[in-house]
Amino acid sequence: MTTLYQQRILQFINEPTVYAVSCEKLANGRTDYEWLDAVLTGGAKIVQLRDKESDDGTVFQKAQYFRAKTQEAGALFIVNNRLDIALASDADGVHLGNNDLPAEEARRIAPDLIIGVSANTKEQAASAKTRGASYFNIGPLFATQTKKGISSFLGIEVIETFSEVSDLPFTVMGGIKLEHVPALTAAGARRIAVVTALTQAEDICRETRLWMESILKNI
Repeated sequence: MTTLYQQRILQFINEPTVYAVSCEKLANGRTDYEWLDAVLTGGAKIVQLRDKESDDGTVFQKAQYFRAKTQEAGALFIVNNRLDIALASDADGVHLGNNDLPAEEARRIAPDLIIGVSANTKEQAASAKTRGASYFNIGPLFATQTKKGISSFLGIEVIETFSEVSDLPFTVMGGIKLEHVPALTAAGARRIAVVTALTQAEDICRETRLWMESILKNI
């Protein structure tokens, strides 16, 4: 029998997609609810709720909405940073940064969740699996509005070297623009995570469709 975790990770692996990450404060006055409806209508197959500003009750309320809408759309729902919110809302997964709860502890608490970890170095990518991760994120590739105080960026060329040290699936993130998609897919990227490319788009739904079309055309 296929376990819930196996179902979730198979969907993750088999879904080339723009990995849409929310950020209400960078959405030109639009809410996370409006953003979510638009990216799902545009075809995104993985979405992440990223809210570091709101109180716990508000984040949980958003997570419940995200869970309901992603289930309707057949998309995966990941919560940024907050394992408790991910579990309480029955999310598919949680993404953990290097200063968050260690992935091995998250795996012990939540064996059925997709667990993503950030990999800013090749060593972090190499250790992701033994730390309990389901996938790792390579980034930031380019300058980005969501990461303040960072002066060096990895670039597309690290994708090959990072992916060589682990057999886990991976995402890429950080200042990525639509014109980068052909080079990213050529380097092996299949799940391309973006924030402002969608949150600040004039028409979020249309922009999501353009990203999906470009990714699928170039893989």
